[in-house]
Amino acid sequence: MAQDETKNPIRNEHPQPNGPPENRAAQLGLGCFFGVIFGFLLQKGGVAKYEVLIGMLLLEDFTVVKVMMSAVVVGMIGIYALHTAGLVKLHIKPTRYGANTLGGILFGIGFGLAAYCPGTGTAALGQGNFDAIAVLLGLMAGSYVFAEASGWLARTVNRWGDRGVLTLDRVLNLKPRVLVPVVATVLVLVLAAIHLFVDPTP
Repeated sequence: MAQDETKNPIRNEHPQPNGPPENRAAQLGLGCFFGVIFGFLLQKGGVAKYEVLIGMLLLEDFTVVKVMMSAVVVGMIGIYALHTAGLVKLHIKPTRYGANTLGGILFGIGFGLAAYCPGTGTAALGQGNFDAIAVLLGLMAGSYVFAEASGWLARTVNRWGDRGVLTLDRVLNLKPRVLVPVVATVLVLVLAAIHLFVDPTP
């Protein structure tokens, strides 16, 4: 154990503060509640439509970019505000260059072929797009294969470029209270530029 900490000291340089005690039932209930809200907003935002999603991949429709960047800004500010108040704990996944790269490539190929991701595919099925059934079946099959191969992946791919927990504030050596407003402002300016000069549709 001591040997692992020496080889990758960044894992323990910034221990995450203790938050409120975990309540599994409450977590499941809140997850279900916010999942329904998330799906509702995806559908109302129009990002569960095949033509909108494929339009994003063809750089013809920027609705998805607007919705997701808006969600990033709101989520980033909200999560860090709750974390600062001690109401939530951050569960940050480790940075693993090999796994992140291969996973991104697989996700990109699947998204390019199907024009759906897990969230948009579920919302699409909920609004009656039955072509999403094939995508969700593929997601379940892929999840099963991943679970079966998780032991092998942990011994191989997950060790390629394993850097432990990395966040932008640590890499840039900035306090979150400084970085979050700066990044949020930049994203809002990018959103405004997209709306004004690239895709003025609401």
